[in-house]
Amino acid sequence: SSDAGNGSGRVNNEIDLQSKKVVNSLKNSKEKQVFCRCWKSKKFPFCDGSHNKHNEETGDNVGPLIIEAAN
Repeated sequence: SSDAGNGSGRVNNEIDLQSKKVVNSLKNSKEKQVFCRCWKSKKFPFCDGSHNKHNEETGDNVGPLIIEAAN
């Protein structure tokens, strides 16, 4: 049986819930960029460090996606 649609097993419980699929598009940057992978950031799609609290509370080990600046 599928849990789709009933909220069970959801990863994202806050970000852009009215959209069928959350997709963010960004242009290349010459600066380091840090992106959220835990779905808990208040600055989504950017990381605000919310994964730290999540990891402490759950024992998880999720962290951000870091894209280093191109030289």
